[in-house]
Amino acid sequence: MVGAAVCERGRLLAARRSAPPALAGRWELPGGKVEDGETPEQALERELREELGVEAVALERIPGEWVLRPGYVLQVWTARLVSGVPQPLQDHDELRWLRPGEETQVDWLDQDRPAVAEAMRRLAAAAGVPGVRR
Repeated sequence: MVGAAVCERGRLLAARRSAPPALAGRWELPGGKVEDGETPEQALERELREELGVEAVALERIPGEWVLRPGYVLQVWTARLVSGVPQPLQDHDELRWLRPGEETQVDWLDQDRPAVAEAMRRLAAAAGVPGVRR
């Protein structure tokens, strides 16, 4: 499974799940399954097209893997929008842009929390927020 830390103008995109019922209402980094014949980066770009209606490019993998369930692990890449405005087309009912320090405003899925923390650390460092290592 792949997730996208979509970053734009110092903000991270959060997506609220609409399904399945056990996850509905919680927030995640958009993404999904890697299909046969796809690289993780290709899967991430396809999933963003399908779920959000945008063209994006996968940039850099965030270190780590997080177990979702037996046989499935989440890997996360930073991503940059190329065209389009994100819309909640599939699996989500709301999107929100969050700045560093605002990530606690939403209830993240547990497996997304470490990658969100790292993405926010990178955004804060790029913005020159005091006390954040570059």
